[in-house]
Amino acid sequence: MAKVQYGNRHLLYPQPAVIAGANVNGKPNYLTIAWCGIMQATPPLIYISVRRERYTLPGIEENGTFSVNVPSTDQATVTDYIGIRSGKNIDKSEIFTNFYGELETAPMIEECPVNMECRLVKTIDFEGTHIIFVGEIVQTHVNEECLVDGHPDGAKIDALIFTTDGYYWKLGERLAQAHNVGQDYKPG
Repeated sequence: MAKVQYGNRHLLYPQPAVIAGANVNGKPNYLTIAWCGIMQATPPLIYISVRRERYTLPGIEENGTFSVNVPSTDQATVTDYIGIRSGKNIDKSEIFTNFYGELETAPMIEECPVNMECRLVKTIDFEGTHIIFVGEIVQTHVNEECLVDGHPDGAKIDALIFTTDGYYWKLGERLAQAHNVGQDYKPG
């Protein structure tokens, strides 16, 4: 199989398309983020990578909190809209039904099937285009209809996925159980 050099580009698939939330000037504001990920399990840490010029950035720094809201695929249009419009020019607090949890300063979106409220624990600045915010997840909220036997079901959550070629995607089929399917694998 021939390989083609593609340059120093990131091609990690898939990436979640999430909506980060923070209070800015006393109001909920949201932005779409594709660069987000889990850092560790205990304590549960998540990161978001935010462009320096984004309106939400000072709200995260000022409050020391943020939310990560996981939109479903039927929310692709509104997710894209709030990513291409700035809170400097529109009031994003009116687009969603806002709610707060334990932290009281990390606005979350009721319409999203999953919401994580995060306490800022570290800011990493590589002096590039983005600033990385690491948050400890203090509480996760899941829509009741997305649970099966008390556990989140990926198919019911139907998370919106982003790829670096600039498209939103829907997850495909379940293939196998992780930490199990490879038990009987024999190399060679």
